[in-house]
Amino acid sequence: MYGHISTLAFVGIEARAVEVQVRITPGRAALVIVGLPDKAVAESSERVRNALHAVGLGLPFKHVTVNLAPADLPKEGSQFDLPILLAMMVAMGALSPEAIAGFTAIGELALDGSIRAVPGALPAAIGANAMRKGLICPAECGPEAAWAGEDIDIIAAPHLLSLVNHFKGQQVLARPKPALSSPTTLQPDLADVRGQESAKRALEVAAAGGHNLLMTGPPGSGKSMLAARLPSILPPLSPEEMLEVSMVHSLAGELMGGKLATQRPFRAPHHSASMAALVGGGSRPRPGEVSLAHLGVLFLDELPEFQPGVLDALRQPLETGETIIARANHRIHYPSRIQLIAAMNPCRCGGGTGSTCKRGVRCAAEYQSRISGPLLDRIDLQIEVPAVSAADLLLPPPSEGSAEVGARVARARALQQARFDSIGAKGLRTNADCTGRLLEDIARPDAEGAELLRRAAESLQLTARGFHRTMRVARTLADLDGAEAVARVHIAEALSYRGETLRQQQAHAA
Repeated sequence: MYGHISTLAFVGIEARAVEVQVRITPGRAALVIVGLPDKAVAESSERVRNALHAVGLGLPFKHVTVNLAPADLPKEGSQFDLPILLAMMVAMGALSPEAIAGFTAIGELALDGSIRAVPGALPAAIGANAMRKGLICPAECGPEAAWAGEDIDIIAAPHLLSLVNHFKGQQVLARPKPALSSPTTLQPDLADVRGQESAKRALEVAAAGGHNLLMTGPPGSGKSMLAARLPSILPPLSPEEMLEVSMVHSLAGELMGGKLATQRPFRAPHHSASMAALVGGGSRPRPGEVSLAHLGVLFLDELPEFQPGVLDALRQPLETGETIIARANHRIHYPSRIQLIAAMNPCRCGGGTGSTCKRGVRCAAEYQSRISGPLLDRIDLQIEVPAVSAADLLLPPPSEGSAEVGARVARARALQQARFDSIGAKGLRTNADCTGRLLEDIARPDAEGAELLRRAAESLQLTARGFHRTMRVARTLADLDGAEAVARVHIAEALSYRGETLRQQQAHAA
C-alpha cells in the first residue's frame, strides 16, 4: 500500500518541492519518518496518529514508512503534518489518489483533528503555483495564500474532517479571498516636532532617496521622535512590494490573520539584540530584524550600545540588499533592502544642555569609536541634532506636517522610478540602490559641482564608497528640487551631510 503528495520546504524565502511518500508493509508495527527530519517533523507521528483517531481512523498494525524526498534536504517545521497524513490516508485506501494528485499541502495538526496555521503560506502558495499545482492549507492561512494568484486552486480547511468531506463531495470549501491589514493606530506626524528644521530637512532627504541616516545629539533632543515619524512621510507599498515584504513576514509567522502588510515595516530592536536576532540565523535559521525591515526602516537607537560585531554584520545587507546565512550544507538568502536610521548620544554621559561630561573629549571619542569606519562609511547622511531650547518648545506648531513633506517625497520618488524605467534599470526603486556606473550617468554634476566634489574628496579624504554616496544624495536633492541636472548647490548640501566631525573625533580616539 502506497501513497504520496507534494509539499514544500523553505530555504530562505525559496520554497523547494518535497515529495511525501508513505508505504505500509507487513512487519513490526511502527511509524518511521526518514529524510532528514528535525525534532518538530519527527514528533509529527504522534500528531498524525491522534488526528486520525479524531476522524474515526486508526493506523494499521503494520510497518509504516514515511519518506521525505529529496533525502539530503533538511526538513524543518510542523507544516509536514498535513501532507504526511494525507499521503497516509491514500496508502490506507481512505482517500482516492486522484483527489490530491494536483495539490501541494502544508499544515500543522492538532490532536482533535483541527488544522492549525503555519508560517510561510504565501511563499508556499507561490511555489505551488510555479509547480502548476493547487495548495491545501489551514483556513487561517487562506487569505494569505490567495495572494499567489487567481488561477491557483486553494483549499483552506479548518478541520481534517471538513477536508475529507470536501474530497468526497459531501462538503464544498469556498476559495479564500485575499485580505489586507488595516492600520490600527494613527502614525505620528512630523508636525509634532518643534524646532530641529535642519534635522527634518535631512529626514526628508533620507526618505526621498532611501538613504541611511545617523543622528547624533544629546538626550531629549528629539532623535527617536524624528525617527518614529519617518514612516509617515514614506510612500505606501506598491502591490509588488507588498508581496515582497509579506513573504518575509509570512516565514517569520508575523502576518496577523493571514493579511498582507500595507505599511512599510518599522523595526526598532533593543541594543541587547544578538547577531542572530538582528541579521538572522540560529540553529533553525529565521529572518532577522534586518530582513523583517525589508523595504522599510530599521531604527537602531543608542547605536554604540550594540555589540560591535553585531553592527559590523550589517555591512553586507547595507551594501547588497540581502543577507546570506551560510551553513555547512546550504546557504540561505533573505532580502534585506533596508533604510537604516540610527541615533546616538555624543558620549556615554549624554552631553546634553545643562550637563557636562566629567571625562571631557576623551569620553566622546571612546564612545563614538565603537562604530567602525566601514559601517560609518555606508551611512549617507550624518547629522548633529542639537538640544531643543524652551523657546523652540513654545513656538506655534509648524505649518508643514507629514502630509506636505510626504507629497514632496512621493514626487521625488516618482521622478526616480520614471528615470529607472526609461533606461531599463529593473529592480531599482530609489537613488540609494544605484550602482557606480549607472550613478555616473544619472548624477553627473555640472562643471562647478564636479570641481567642488573633486576638491572635497581630496580634503575630506572620501573613500570611493563615500564619493559615490555623496553623488547619490546630491541626485536626491536635485530630484526634490525637480532639477534635471545635479548642480553645485546640491553637491554642497550633500557634502554637509557626510559627518566629518564624527570622523575627526574617531581619529583623535585612535
